[in-house]
Amino acid sequence: MSIRRLPEHLVNRIAAGEVVERPASALKELVENAIDAGAQRIAIRLAEGGLTGIEVIDDGCGMAPDEIALALERHATSKLPNDMIEMVETLGFRGEALPSIASVATLTIESRVRGADGWARTIDNGVLASEGPAALPPGTRVKVEGLFARVPARRKFLRSARSEYAACVDIVKRLAMARPEIGFTLEHDGRRALAVPPGESRAERVAALTDRALVDNSIAIDYVRGEVSLGGVAGLPTFSRGVADHQFLFVNGRPVKDRLLVGAVRAAYQDLLARDRHPVVALFVELPVAEVDVNVHPAKSEVRFRDSGLIRGMIVGGLRAALNAAGHRSAQPVASGSMGSWTREDISPQPSLGYGAPASGILRDRHLDFSAAPSARAEPAYHPVPEQARFPLGVARGQVAATYIVAEAEDGLVLVDQHAAHERLVLERMRRASAEGRVAAQTLLLPEVVELDEPGCDRLEMRAAELGELGLELERFGPKAVLVRATPALLGAGDVKGLVTDLADELAAYDDAVSLKERLEHVAATMACHGSVRAGRILSVAEMNALLREMEVTPHSGQCNHGRPTWVKLGHGDIEKLFGRR
Repeated sequence: MSIRRLPEHLVNRIAAGEVVERPASALKELVENAIDAGAQRIAIRLAEGGLTGIEVIDDGCGMAPDEIALALERHATSKLPNDMIEMVETLGFRGEALPSIASVATLTIESRVRGADGWARTIDNGVLASEGPAALPPGTRVKVEGLFARVPARRKFLRSARSEYAACVDIVKRLAMARPEIGFTLEHDGRRALAVPPGESRAERVAALTDRALVDNSIAIDYVRGEVSLGGVAGLPTFSRGVADHQFLFVNGRPVKDRLLVGAVRAAYQDLLARDRHPVVALFVELPVAEVDVNVHPAKSEVRFRDSGLIRGMIVGGLRAALNAAGHRSAQPVASGSMGSWTREDISPQPSLGYGAPASGILRDRHLDFSAAPSARAEPAYHPVPEQARFPLGVARGQVAATYIVAEAEDGLVLVDQHAAHERLVLERMRRASAEGRVAAQTLLLPEVVELDEPGCDRLEMRAAELGELGLELERFGPKAVLVRATPALLGAGDVKGLVTDLADELAAYDDAVSLKERLEHVAATMACHGSVRAGRILSVAEMNALLREMEVTPHSGQCNHGRPTWVKLGHGDIEKLFGRR
């Protein structure tokens, strides 16, 4: 077969296959054009998830009639002033989007430059249908109808209107998050689905588009290294999600989905979240345009960094520094369901059963239940009770179910999960000791033999030196056993067999693909779990207060090593509601 030049309409359809995969892809290109045009407000209207209609209206600079015609030609752009494609600073620059969309849909562009008349041009699946004057305010209106209507091979691969609408919303959210100075509205089938005003701060815009509660349950990121800066917001580990859909990453104002960045976020939260939980983050990386290649993918959704190690290190380091600064903070909303579980029983006297008859059976039963005076553990106060106002987590007032510490703070009642809290404290102590040199080991009076399967023994033997740095000294003892000679002093006496068994499982879960540092973090977390105060242990008031004070000065103490909260607070207002005072 001889080589031939493809016809223009076929070239456009091939380009459409690369750039316009679905309605959300077309919407992304149109909104990016509006942003690059200097718009302050962008209005978006969708019909049936964008399958039958997409409309984008902006108040940007607009286009003259000849510019509209040129914009509909392939590889025509105003966003590349010279041949230095690596220096592009706009969102779009290929000049493929409009002609590609017009080749597979009916595309109408109406635009007006300030101080001039408006003009409209309609392209119907690659063919000029009409053009002429148009009445509209300064700016541009682009309407796309019947996307892929005449390309059944592509149309059948589109999903339902609901799925396509969800993809469109995600695109709008990401672009709106990247540009808090611009106002966005989104209507779907005549219903207002999203509206954010112009001029918001970055944190306000992120919270408005994700979860309003993020404002009170996040930390600000502000990290600079040389010419590279990292900003944004990161949710507390206890304010997490079951899926990774709430992770938004931007490079020089461009929303991207990059494996490097996603992996860096995971590494930063690695021992603060359970494996099936994901943080809520919006990170903005700013760096010289020459240091990043945005021309990797036709849709410009992926980027390539000149120094990927620097970027990954910045994200991990920046997030870690911010999370460390958060101290004992934790996501503290009291769930409405939990509040509703508090009940009030009606124990008012019932009508008399007869003259001289006792009160209701309810009261008689209660009297029998409490025939012995209620009792509780108490300790003599040798020292004055400290003022709760001096401490964020208050002062201990008691213990419930030998598991939860009850403390009184200035602004409410604090409940602490003693095992979860101590688990985090032990891990942070081990980290500090490891950073300072070597974790102190406590030699066992009698070495303990722990039997395991042969692969488990192999894994422990291979990592014996690394485990020794964490205070766990062991050696191979036959094909299916290890001999434990010392354990970390921080853990005290505990279940040595359970600890070693769990460590063997951890090393199996995190193979050589995981860095040594990350493996040691998981090993340390497992050790901390075994060395922490267990639920069911009775604590003295002094021990409880000591735990609270250490939590207040320890990083990440608001969540355990699995991402669950270590403490919750019931504010005075919530307590008053329970008793009908509000």
